Amino acid sequence: AACRVLEVTSVIIGHDQDDYVESIEQPLRLVIKGTHRAAVVRGAALRALAMTHFICGADESGTHSVLNLCEEVCAPQYRGEDVSPCLRAIALDCWALLSSTVADAYLAGDEMEEDLGRGLVILPLLSTCLNSSNMELRCAAGECVALIHESRLNLGIDEDEGENASERRFRRGSWDGSEWEVLMDEVKQRVAELSVESGRHMSKKAKKEQRATFRDFMATIVDDEPPVEVVNFRGGTVTLRTWREIIEINFVRHCLQGGFQIQLMTNETLHMIFDIDASTINDATGAALSQLEKRLTMSKTSEAAKAADLDMTRRRRTRTNVKNYFITADGEDI
Repeated sequence: AACRVLEVTSVIIGHDQDDYVESIEQPLRLVIKGTHRAAVVRGAALRALAMTHFICGADESGTHSVLNLCEEVCAPQYRGEDVSPCLRAIALDCWALLSSTVADAYLAGDEMEEDLGRGLVILPLLSTCLNSSNMELRCAAGECVALIHESRLNLGIDEDEGENASERRFRRGSWDGSEWEVLMDEVKQRVAELSVESGRHMSKKAKKEQRATFRDFMATIVDDEPPVEVVNFRGGTVTLRTWREIIEINFVRHCLQGGFQIQLMTNETLHMIFDIDASTINDATGAALSQLEKRLTMSKTSEAAKAADLDMTRRRRTRTNVKNYFITADGEDI
């Protein structure tokens, strides 16, 4: 619970809060490195650390340090102990979040042999994770591959560069002709299989969820198509057209849960990250509200929310009494 509070706090206090990052980093790292602790606790600490650096941190070296930690934790073993699939999946989610903030060349470039992109280094690990029996780990790995492939495509040269179409095809934006070509072909085949997988080892709901998820991944990884996701909230919509943006908003949504909508409306840092025009939101909701007015009208503890809860309780009691009417003699309790 404490880690969840720290994660949410980073979203609320906003960007450029290096003092806050420094104050919580070491305690969170100690929890993550504690192999004797429960995986869910270590995962919560890792999510809090990643979100803190994503929102509050201004130090690029700090981001790379957390990326290093994520790469260590997502391995099958860490500090001499086996890592649970759920913790590995969280580590990949955090890796994807922080990787969304780095340059395409740093993620998927291979021009300098001694300085390969981070994504290329962990591609063999991601390929292995796609064959895991744990669905969360498979989906997390697929998302990372989609992000890496998107960055690789972004490195492609302009159409007027290169002597001919064949030369352009085998340049930076393609896997063809690179040492990663065979591995990426295997990854593409596995992603395509997961998008249509059926079997008795999975529930109907899990199979449906996995197919939908990997169809989105396949559109980018196999067909080179950009993703499109529209997020609706009170006062406006956000259209996301890159995996970078989708990964970021999904991580924030998971963090805020029930508070996601109101924070998307009122949080200036989220407006900046997702390029939301605050004035448009204010116009759509009637007028700009002060912080006090927002608490009085939109908070879960507002009078309006309490009145709605009371009305719901009364309606529920009435329905229950109606169902039990045959027990009573005169129906006076209705």
